[in-house]
Amino acid sequence: MKIAVINFSGNVGKTTIARHLLLPRIPGAESISVESVNASEGESTAMRGRQFGALQDYLHTIESAVVDIGASNVDDLIHLMRVYRGSHADYDYFVVPTTPAIKQQQDTIATLVDLSQLGVPPARIKLVFNMAEFGTSVDESFFLITAFLKDQAICTADPSCCLGANDIYGRLRRMDPSPSIAELAADETDYKALIAAATNTQDKLALGQRLATLRLAQHVGEELDACFEALRLGAPPAALAAAPTHRAAARKAAA
Repeated sequence: MKIAVINFSGNVGKTTIARHLLLPRIPGAESISVESVNASEGESTAMRGRQFGALQDYLHTIESAVVDIGASNVDDLIHLMRVYRGSHADYDYFVVPTTPAIKQQQDTIATLVDLSQLGVPPARIKLVFNMAEFGTSVDESFFLITAFLKDQAICTADPSCCLGANDIYGRLRRMDPSPSIAELAADETDYKALIAAATNTQDKLALGQRLATLRLAQHVGEELDACFEALRLGAPPAALAAAPTHRAAARKAAA
């Protein structure tokens, strides 16, 4: 199975979705990151045709992959998919994370429209409602997207495919090496006993932070499992003949 994690917008959690939601639950999947050179320095390097061709060639040599496409490369990637006619079929699914911020919702709608215009049918475009606000429904938090999809059903959007905002992802980035959530959740260390036995405040604080991270991991692991199940990733849908109809609907929406 080959999955592209994609959105025109940054700050929607594409890498988090790729690393923590998809890769641990797709046996044997290889992680591929498509990022601009020098992106951290504020410079943008476009994906060239030869790079896209090399990516296509490599995908044909492996069974499973999760391709994390950096926001600065999405426009180039979609353009090259138009040039390399039918290349979107190299991916079984396009997973599109989104967040409640208005700009991110607008960029998400633009991403869904472009994928639909490429000819990707709704069953192969999966929306993940990320960083959802506690106590607020998906319809309320993501009102722009849900209103759009009621009129133009160009992707698969299940409100159960939802992840809440959580401090654990920031904690993981500060850990070296950074463990997976599954590894953290499986940790059976008795941190409370270690905290009681520690003789100085610094050690107690460090152990307390580790215990807090373990507790977050156990909650988030269950949330990730439920979200992955809601995605319903399986064999690529066979009924793709409806794609032209959805492309026409997307053009109408974009007009």
